[in-house]
Amino acid sequence: MDNERSIAAVYIRVSTEDQAREGFSLGEQKEKLLQLCAFKGYEVFKIYEDAGISAKDMEHRPAFQEMLSDMKKGKINYIVAYKLDRVTRSVRDLEELISVLEQYHCFLVCDRDDVNTSTANGRFFVRMLTVLSQLEIEIVSERTKFGLNGAIKSGQLPWNKWHQFIFGIITIAIT
Repeated sequence: MDNERSIAAVYIRVSTEDQAREGFSLGEQKEKLLQLCAFKGYEVFKIYEDAGISAKDMEHRPAFQEMLSDMKKGKINYIVAYKLDRVTRSVRDLEELISVLEQYHCFLVCDRDDVNTSTANGRFFVRMLTVLSQLEIEIVSERTKFGLNGAIKSGQLPWNKWHQFIFGIITIAIT
């Protein structure tokens, strides 16, 4: 690849919980990131989209894996995402990603978090954001488990209306 050109992969991801909690859709991310690429003078190689997939790990996201493969083939030298937590929420995965990015002379740019891994300070900042993001996931998980255990102990099954509806249909079908 010509090292003078800045060729970007635009990565967008949303899980159902993210969209409900934070209110940004794939379309909004795409629009914002295409504007950012135009502003920075990046040529967009491709838009990679993982819809309804968690950022808990990198290996179970097909578009993300395709993007990494294209990076290793020299097709891109920037990965542009809306926020760092769109890319990863795992400290372990981040360290692996930074290592691979460095190996293939590629940089991560996150619009909302003002992240850029092309400098030592940028890589430090990315690591700190990921530690906080992983902490958030672990705290939410602990609270959820605590709440479910409490509900079960008090005899309240944590079913939502969908489960109740399906249970009702099965009950009718059996009788």
